[in-house]
Amino acid sequence: MTDTVTTQLTNGLTCELPSSSPLAKLLKSQRTWVGPSARERQAILRSAKSVAVVGASPNPSRSSSFVGTYLQQSTDLRVYFVNPRADTILGQKAYPDLASLPEVPDIVDVFRKAADIPSVVDEVLAIGAKTIWVQLGIYNEDAARHGEEQGLTVVMDRCMKVEHARFNGGLNLMGFDTGVITAKKAGR
Repeated sequence: MTDTVTTQLTNGLTCELPSSSPLAKLLKSQRTWVGPSARERQAILRSAKSVAVVGASPNPSRSSSFVGTYLQQSTDLRVYFVNPRADTILGQKAYPDLASLPEVPDIVDVFRKAADIPSVVDEVLAIGAKTIWVQLGIYNEDAARHGEEQGLTVVMDRCMKVEHARFNGGLNLMGFDTGVITAKKAGR
């Protein structure tokens, strides 16, 4: 007897396929989890007062350093850096874990590989933070579903710096808050 997998499609229907079939493998690789809308992400960022950057690096060429610098210099957020192997990051004390922070942050911004996200979700839940923001290019659907089941707001595969700038006019040289990211040049 062949092992089968049952997959729920985005239209709500389910299908049962042999688990070794190419279609089953393709469907398993497809994302079905949907995070907060643009308006919801904007509300999350506008209501936040503090953020912890987990996986922050003291290396200035790492993306966490760029985002950390932006958060320090271009927002009113209280920014905390979490890295057990660093004493300071961007001139601030680095904390070994979320439980060591002086306050529960409104948002936990994560720069860790996808396989590490479940344990970070558990740590976020343990301290009582309300939102986990997993950076661009990092995605773990099972961790997202688990977090949401526990009442956590989950944003994944989005850059907090890009989203903040997008909602606050920082992506347009003219300073207008277009709310749109595009590679197309404006018509003349």
